[in-house]
Amino acid sequence: MNWYLITDIAGVVCLSVGTIFILIAAIGILRYPDLLSRQHVATKPQVFSLIMFLLGVILLVRETAMTWTLLVVIVFQLISSPIAAHMLSRAGYRTGRVQRIELEIDELAQDLRK
Repeated sequence: MNWYLITDIAGVVCLSVGTIFILIAAIGILRYPDLLSRQHVATKPQVFSLIMFLLGVILLVRETAMTWTLLVVIVFQLISSPIAAHMLSRAGYRTGRVQRIELEIDELAQDLRK
């Protein structure tokens, strides 16, 4: 076995894992009833699957410029995804899409009253 064969196999495994997590996210979006549950199941596997896809591409392409570019994309995805999910949750809460009765702790309502 040579190095190229090992990276090809690892790249295909990463792409396959990313595909499986996208499938899990799609099934979860269909199964969960409310906005916050759907958002959780959509954002967590989505970030992981994107990272797996990009690592698979890095392992298959093997170019330095492409590797650094995709690593920057991974870092920005890890930074921006939690912020975007938080803002979407707040927007859903403020527009009445979140069922406030089902929340065990509602800290945002306390902040909005102040």
